[in-house]
Amino acid sequence: MKSEFFYKYPKTLLNKGTGFLSDYSHSLNPYTGCSFGCSYCYVRQMPVSIFRKEEWGTWVDIKQEAAHILRKELRRAKEKGKVTIFMSSSTDPYQPIEHKEKVTRSLLEVMVQDPPDFLFVQTRSPLVRRDIDLLLLLKDRVRVSMTVETDREDIRKHFTPGAPPISARLKTLQLLTDAGVPVQATIAPVLPSSEQFPEILKRLVSRICVDDYFMGDGSGGKRTKNLGIYSMYEGIGLEKWYDPSAYRIVYERLLKVFSKEQVYLSQKGFAP
Repeated sequence: MKSEFFYKYPKTLLNKGTGFLSDYSHSLNPYTGCSFGCSYCYVRQMPVSIFRKEEWGTWVDIKQEAAHILRKELRRAKEKGKVTIFMSSSTDPYQPIEHKEKVTRSLLEVMVQDPPDFLFVQTRSPLVRRDIDLLLLLKDRVRVSMTVETDREDIRKHFTPGAPPISARLKTLQLLTDAGVPVQATIAPVLPSSEQFPEILKRLVSRICVDDYFMGDGSGGKRTKNLGIYSMYEGIGLEKWYDPSAYRIVYERLLKVFSKEQVYLSQKGFAP
């Protein structure tokens, strides 16, 4: 799917952490829109998407002078108290345009110079490996969360054909772990996966977060339901995986190879 790009000059970058992200003082989105265009993305049902004439996944706003804005906002925020940042809540900070624009990297450079108390980086992109040098400078003030919803590439292609292959994400987890960057694998949403999935992750990470549509889309699953996702499960005969209890299949498999302290559910897995 081809994306259109627009250059924007935002007045602010840091947003107050609310709702699902109330454990954070702020959220930070280097871009608006996301060219991965995942079928189940709850942002499709939010005002940022609804009020655009272009379809979600076909447009991205690139925030100009982002580092300059963040430098000022970060200083002000730190004067008021503890600063914990979730990057990003409604876009992927490492979507393909980041290769060229480097907005996310410029923001990391600011945070290395003036570190927040904690930074959580949420992505499904192998491009995060490019910034290992900066992530290491943040030491234990950062955690990279790599979305790996399934270990089955056929399932990934069915639900998120525009997203990076699973193998590339697993390789990136390995590189981050080997480099010493704090990481977790995030199974969100819980897509159909094989019984071997936990064993694959065990070799790469010591921390897992499990989240699904019903716990994690901010509306008890209503936003996702409005997207007609159930029919995608019907199309491949796996309706049993679209159910509030389906996460237990994966959760119980994980507990056979991880300790209970290593597996977090929903909001707790995203907390600082």
